[in-house]
Amino acid sequence: MSQTASVWFVLLVALIAANLPFVNERVLALVPLRSRSKPLAMRLAELVFLYFVAGGVGLLFERRVGQIAPQGWEFYAVTGALFLVLAFPGFTWRYLLKHRRASHA
Repeated sequence: MSQTASVWFVLLVALIAANLPFVNERVLALVPLRSRSKPLAMRLAELVFLYFVAGGVGLLFERRVGQIAPQGWEFYAVTGALFLVLAFPGFTWRYLLKHRRASHA
């Protein structure tokens, strides 16, 4: 895979990972909960975990290309902010849009 394709793949993984906590009611999209909906705190914990998963995918691609560049706190601040921006569509869909509830007849 070329370096450009690797970058786009990592961005796609980050986009999916950032929105995953907001588009389903399962923990990490795998484990169903007993309650009807996930609390916001659990969604944010998933978001942090998935940030590190997406970063790990990027680290694997960087390791394949060559030497891993050392990163300071600035790198993590910028990528964390980018991850939050990528999560905005899912957050908007979950908390800011009105959803029609299925009526029980």
